[in-house]
Amino acid sequence: MIVIQHEPGEGPGTLSPLLPGHRLVRTFAGDPIPEAADALVVLGGGMGVHDQDRLGHLKAEQRLLRHCVDEGRPVLGICLGSQLLAAALGGSVRKAARKEIGFFRVRLSAAARDDALFGGAPESFVAFHWHGDELVPPPGAVPLASSTQTEVQAFRFGARAWGVQFHLETDEDVLAAMMEGEDELREAGVDPGLLRLSAPRELPRLGAVASGVFARFAALL
Repeated sequence: MIVIQHEPGEGPGTLSPLLPGHRLVRTFAGDPIPEAADALVVLGGGMGVHDQDRLGHLKAEQRLLRHCVDEGRPVLGICLGSQLLAAALGGSVRKAARKEIGFFRVRLSAAARDDALFGGAPESFVAFHWHGDELVPPPGAVPLASSTQTEVQAFRFGARAWGVQFHLETDEDVLAAMMEGEDELREAGVDPGLLRLSAPRELPRLGAVASGVFARFAALL
């Protein structure tokens, strides 16, 4: 079980307890990307798919994602990971009209009702978001969720690969690490103080949703 982490402090969060014995690959520390995995989680990061010429590990991650999908391995991409998954499978990634940062509601599609991960989740819930790019799913993908600003917040490809644009994994530690980017928040017109005030109310609710979704993913391993 491989988990790829791109930023210090921004680990698997609420997903971590459900993945005992996972191997953490830290690209920020120069860890090499493996060529294969029995199961794969790719987390978020401040870089983007379009940085792959500058950051060679992004190309290697796309190759690994494609290989795992082709082999029928369980795959979960979160934020940047969802964008890398989409690109690896023939979708695309583009700059969003504006950054989506904060706690905003996500609404599941009708197709999510029968989905192996999201089938037991509420039809709508408030999630944490931090992204400036948006993805176009690959051909054949099933859209599973949206928000007011972002048309595709989650998708499934085949039976065992999921991309989730929002940060379902966010817990107090992950949020604290992300909040170190206060300059970006202010540039996007987001008040860091309001985010911190919202966190004690919203993170436990998000954690309740995440525990069910992640438990169903772990059951596939």
